[in-house]
Amino acid sequence: MGTILTMTMIMMTGMAMTRELERGTLENLLAFPVHPLEVMIGKILPYIMVGYIQVTVILVAAHLLFSVPIAGSLPMLLLCVLVFLAANLTVGMMFSTIAKSQLQAMQMTFFFFLPSMLLSGFMFPFRGMPHWAQVIGEGLPLTHFLRIVRGIMLKGNGWAETWPNVWPLLVFMTVVMLIGFKRYRKTLD
Repeated sequence: MGTILTMTMIMMTGMAMTRELERGTLENLLAFPVHPLEVMIGKILPYIMVGYIQVTVILVAAHLLFSVPIAGSLPMLLLCVLVFLAANLTVGMMFSTIAKSQLQAMQMTFFFFLPSMLLSGFMFPFRGMPHWAQVIGEGLPLTHFLRIVRGIMLKGNGWAETWPNVWPLLVFMTVVMLIGFKRYRKTLD
């Protein structure tokens, strides 16, 4: 679930603003009396809905086809999904402030996605990786989200066990959002 969300959310958001830039419609968007943060939120909100649709399909398929249980709280899982979606969407938005074309935005997505896949514990056991890889992996949202999903769905973890992996997502999201916001303002100027 986390890998699919990472790739699709970052790519869709990253390409959204660069598409506006390429088509020349960004100037029309900027003509409205809105704050840059409002534009960013307006671009991100529809993708949160898309992300929740993906999560619903994945959870239903996991339960019906593979009998994967949800041992913990579904509302808590969905709240953690929201934080993870927001973290990935802010990465995509930041990439869109750097990229000059949709192709560049897509390339940046893959440069973020590949380390996420390899260093998050998705493909290889996290504790079996070299220390330097674990340090990098701890900075990636997918690492923490995979721990959250495994903990809630398979172990029935509560908030006390889940919080140590939620706060790094919130910090990551805040830092990337601030960087994206500053770059977005420079893009406008």
